[in-house]
Amino acid sequence: MSKSSSPRTATERDVMTAVVAPRYGNSDVLRVEDVPRPTPAENEVLVRVRAAAVASGDMHLLTGKPYLIRLMGFGVRKPKHPLIGHDFAGEVVAAGSAVTSCRIGDRVYGATNFGAFAEYVCGDAATLAPMPAGLSFEQAAAVPDSGMTALQGLRDVGGVRAGQSVLINGASGGVGSFAVQIAKALGARVTAVCSTRHVEHVRGLGADRVVDYTTADFVESGERYDMLLDLVGNRGLADCRRVLAPEGVFVSSAGSPGGEWIGPVLWIGRVVVADLFTRRTMRPLLMKPRRADLEFLTELVETGKVRPVIEREYPLRDAAAAIAHVAEGHAQGKTVLVVGRRPSVHP
Repeated sequence: MSKSSSPRTATERDVMTAVVAPRYGNSDVLRVEDVPRPTPAENEVLVRVRAAAVASGDMHLLTGKPYLIRLMGFGVRKPKHPLIGHDFAGEVVAAGSAVTSCRIGDRVYGATNFGAFAEYVCGDAATLAPMPAGLSFEQAAAVPDSGMTALQGLRDVGGVRAGQSVLINGASGGVGSFAVQIAKALGARVTAVCSTRHVEHVRGLGADRVVDYTTADFVESGERYDMLLDLVGNRGLADCRRVLAPEGVFVSSAGSPGGEWIGPVLWIGRVVVADLFTRRTMRPLLMKPRRADLEFLTELVETGKVRPVIEREYPLRDAAAAIAHVAEGHAQGKTVLVVGRRPSVHP
């Protein structure tokens, strides 16, 4: 007797569904296609993705702007790695020979260089950590990029200590929502800057004071802060210095417009040079994914000091709409892609 056959699944065929950017452009260039499933290197694990979050870096790699990034190994005329996405959460299904920190079946979250908007992704075990207890996959996926950026900016570069005053410019977005909570967890007094629509949201995150930039100018208030974490890049360095205490620290995670060729590189250079001519400390922030930082964030989440904020969830097939929403620049918290299930927070 011949055996009856049925359609083979994507797993059996060693392919997966993924979001692909065949060329540089806006979200309308994205395609959802079947592509080969990746194989982990010796230091990597293969994760079945359950959720992925949209990060600002996804937009840069999608558009190929500033053009300088194309000369940094990402492809000059078209993306060298057409699968996009950084942040994800899911289950380990395979591990490389050198991996000792993850086991098959572990629920993990973290960041990778590319390819998270897919059913499977390979990630360096050194940039992954066990998911915080009590979080859904969607909530966990919202943490890595934005959470680590906020943590490194405040704690490592800014040196925030208990009792200090911190001003967060751009407090309602992905990084800002984490920054408000992390600064409070570190014992700081937080003043948060956002638009009218986000005031109550930011106040609910624990900000001691909220400045609505549509009706007030934080530079003209006369207040001085021990640290300014700038996530917007909409004020000049002179304004940023004005709001700092004499020994204050300015940390920039956003560059003012620098054109399509070099983008924020010019701004970063200005920040570095400005640091040479003032008592105040002026520092750019370039986040580096680290397992230890994810574990620190896990502790904050599990002790109730930090909670991920998700504004919208989209199915994987609607990744273009999710990226377009974030690209508008007014998102509240994080935007997440749900893989294999129905989103619970509808756009």
